[in-house]
Amino acid sequence: MDYGIAQFPTDYSIAPAALAVAAEDRGFESLWAPEHSHIPWSRKSPWPGGGELPKPYYHAMDPFLALASAATATSRIKLGTGICLVVQRDPIHTAKEVSTLDQLSGGRFLFGVGGGWNAEEMADHGTDFSTRFAVMEERIAAMKTIWTEAKAEFHGKHVEFDSMAQWPKPVQRPYPPVIVGGAFPWGARRAVAYGDGWMPIGGRNQDVLELLPRFRQMAAEAERDPDSIAVTLFGAVPDDALLDRAEAAQVARVIFMLPSVDEAESLKQLDALVESLGPRL
Repeated sequence: MDYGIAQFPTDYSIAPAALAVAAEDRGFESLWAPEHSHIPWSRKSPWPGGGELPKPYYHAMDPFLALASAATATSRIKLGTGICLVVQRDPIHTAKEVSTLDQLSGGRFLFGVGGGWNAEEMADHGTDFSTRFAVMEERIAAMKTIWTEAKAEFHGKHVEFDSMAQWPKPVQRPYPPVIVGGAFPWGARRAVAYGDGWMPIGGRNQDVLELLPRFRQMAAEAERDPDSIAVTLFGAVPDDALLDRAEAAQVARVIFMLPSVDEAESLKQLDALVESLGPRL
């Protein structure tokens, strides 16, 4: 089982490249950057984590630019969006960004995606909250077409373009793993429908590990090999009992969330995490 870290890269926290180098040196498999383009001051949508929306959500850097800087400073660590809000992005531009980052990193990009929770944020991008998951599925399908075809065209309800060319193609073939975020059962169903992995949040109103047999049955019923849909447990805590259960349940990867703090404090907390993981890492 692999271990990764996630952090909102901000204007006041450790630089993404510095964090990536430190994480790579300490043996972590991956570094993940969340995404919010902006936060409307209306704040009508409640934060799923409960309470007030944390400060980093307002200060989040663009994940592709942050991860590109990390890519140029490292050679082994994988770099992922956790998650990319594809419902707020033009699919042609996003396909280009994914391919470019996969090229710059030498095939180390992991494309974590999700529909999002902030209705007013996505409304500013022209996406209706009620259709976000249909939009996400179609945009991902369109991007897969762009990544895999020299003459790509797509005709759907939410995405429409005639035959076109876009290079570079991703280093990874046929494209970087599409890892679908979301809770059980709906997020799991979306992962089965068009994902290469499922990435639920650990410890948020669900015991994900208890649900994994049902998820794998769901995959089998959809005529997909359950082992082909790797499970990433996002936002877990470094608890020995939990990690033992995750490994026994054949979770592929566990991601720990670090707070957005300055370099000295980030490295201190990273070292504390390394110590708590011990020989697991």
